Amino acid sequence: MPAHDPSVILPLGLTLNFFTDTGFWIGVGVLAGIYALVALGLQLNVGYTGMTNFGAAGFMAVGAYAMAILVLKAGFSFWLSLPVAMLIAIGFGLLVGLPSLRLRADYFAIATIALAETVRIIAQNADSLTGGNQGLFCAEGGAGACDNDAWTNLSMTIEGWLQSLGWTNPESLAPLLIVVWLFVVGATLGLRFIQKSPWGRVLRAIREDEDAAEALGKHTFAYKLQSLAIAAAIGAFAGFFLALDLATVHPLDYEPVVTFFACGVLVLGGLASYWGVLAGAVVFWTILEGTRFIGFGLDDTQIAALRFFIVGLALIVLMVFRPQGMFGKREEMVLGE
Repeated sequence: MPAHDPSVILPLGLTLNFFTDTGFWIGVGVLAGIYALVALGLQLNVGYTGMTNFGAAGFMAVGAYAMAILVLKAGFSFWLSLPVAMLIAIGFGLLVGLPSLRLRADYFAIATIALAETVRIIAQNADSLTGGNQGLFCAEGGAGACDNDAWTNLSMTIEGWLQSLGWTNPESLAPLLIVVWLFVVGATLGLRFIQKSPWGRVLRAIREDEDAAEALGKHTFAYKLQSLAIAAAIGAFAGFFLALDLATVHPLDYEPVVTFFACGVLVLGGLASYWGVLAGAVVFWTILEGTRFIGFGLDDTQIAALRFFIVGLALIVLMVFRPQGMFGKREEMVLGE
């Protein structure tokens, strides 16, 4: 974290350093893109299908660990590991959905968060496969192993591709930031396209009244299972990017708070608005990361608590004055009615 500049202080003790720190904004952009991906999957489940899914962190963990294990344990190439890991995450999503989608409302949410925690605890204890509490990649072969890991090669590949397009200094463009947001925009456009298809209209019918959709001959269980599988695939890619950003795969990176951050992004952006998710992710992470620079002589623990208080207060204020979120519509707020 950059040193505080006591000569330029904002209200709440914030310093101005981070406004001109390129590294800060790149970090915010990468995290916002990763959580936008997670929230896009949640938007499909919550905003358009009416399923309260609290298992997003589990999908991310399965995707990231599957990629890491395939590369480091099975000898797969990095590029081959991505689609295989995505298929594994989809399989996990189907496995989660087959028993839990028969539950309703809150019970389904409880089941998904329990299954996500099961994945994390297994990863934490399966030392020989997942590295346990040390994690993967960096734990393989000591601390110096990170210098030659797959994401380093990925970064070099991206930089070479940018140079071929005419950029002379691709390092300054943060290749990971560019790739993350390319995926985010691509996923957003893809989801918007399928949402306007007959398949997407069935999902909205399920959200509005599942019994009525069943009465019209739609196999709602199958549609909900497909929605969950797509969210799992998107979550797997978010897990890939988080692993690339952190240069490790560790159980603590997939705690339930990850899912709740994504839910915060969803609330900010608004239900049934894919573009709102992108804006919500940027706002959420700008607030959360920007408040790292709060002064007042507080220690790290106090600053962390105050940061979460500020984010929570912002969400409360939003829910009071605009409960549908920044880009949501009141007519879309039918959950729980």
